[in-house]
Order: sequence, then C-alpha cells, then structure tokens
Amino acid sequence: MHADPEASTDPVVFWEQRYGSSHRVWSGAVNRALADVAEHWAPGRALDLGSGEGGDVLWLAGRGWDATGIDLSATAVARANAVAAERGLARARCIAADLAAWSEDPAAIEGDAEPYDLVAASFFQSPVELPRERILRAAAHRVAPGGRLVLIAHAAAPQWSSHHGEEFPTPESELRALALADADWRVEIAEVRERAGRGPDGEVHPLSDSVVVVRRR
Repeated sequence: MHADPEASTDPVVFWEQRYGSSHRVWSGAVNRALADVAEHWAPGRALDLGSGEGGDVLWLAGRGWDATGIDLSATAVARANAVAAERGLARARCIAADLAAWSEDPAAIEGDAEPYDLVAASFFQSPVELPRERILRAAAHRVAPGGRLVLIAHAAAPQWSSHHGEEFPTPESELRALALADADWRVEIAEVRERAGRGPDGEVHPLSDSVVVVRRR
C-alpha cells in the first residue's frame, strides 16, 4: 500500500483523509481468509486490529462473537458502528484509538482488560508510520489460553501495481517477528494463499496473502 505523495504523513490525518474521500472505502464484507479459518471456531471474545469499516467485526458478531474493533480513523469507526446498529448486532463495537499507544499500555483503551479468544489483524499494513511488529507482539499477549492470533497480510504487490520493490510479510517473517515460545504456542497455519482480485482495469488477477494462525496452549 502506498500513500499519495501529497497526502499527510501523520497517521491519523492520513487515514481520516482516506476514509473521508469516499462514502465507503471497502466492500463491508468479511475478509475471505478470516472467514475460511474461523468459520467453525466456537465464538468467544474477539479483537480486530485496524478494523476499518468493520467488515470482519460485523461478520464475527453475526456468528456470536463479542467482537471489538480498534481503528485509528473515527470516520471508519462511525461507519462500522452505524452498520452494526442497523443490523441489530449488539455484540459488535468499534473504537477509535491509537494501537501504537495500546501496544504499550492496553489500559489506554476502556473495556480492554480481559483477554481474547481471538485476536485478528487482516491486512494491517500502512503506507504511513505504523509500529506493526510491536503492536502484533502486544496483541499476542492479549490472547487467552486456548485462543488464537490470526495474521492476514498482503504477501506481494498486485500485478497492476507499479510498486514491486516493497518488502511484504511472509509467514516465516511474521513468526520470526512474533518470537513466540514453542512451549506456549502452536502454529496451526503458516502459508501463502492465492485468491482472485479485480484490478482497476476491471480484469481479475491473482493476489497472494500471507496467512498465519497460532494458538496459545
């Protein structure tokens, strides 16, 4: 993901500009990889990092999860909460907050004291400053025993992008960055998955996603 050269480099301003530029930025649907891995899991408490307009949070809440999303953009959060209210999804809530601050002090976010059965980060990548590895390591500490951490990331630039020199996460690099103890965690999935995506030309192209699922023992 790349920023407009004229866009702000301040993360809050950048994402507010991004979401404010359109009535809706994303489809509102769940990310397919999350649905694929979590479809048959028993519901519990879930946390979605960088929840955007709430597609994953709404899907989880609709399946019985008490789902919380955290995103930097108040505009995106307002859209997610509005859809949750329209659908009567009382189990869904999204909060506008800085995950960089949360990674250093989880108490910075009200109502975030209890551990989670699922912590997910879907395409938690940014063209502006984002201490991603620090946030994901902090996220692992919020997973309850028996719970899971799910990381889904762009593993390569799409064919239509002119920016192919950027370094993208791999399942191996994600696991190295997390530095989880084998005695405490079990790797359930660590692979690159292919899916179809529609480019700006309207044609369908293959996209590569890094998918990592680790479970706390």
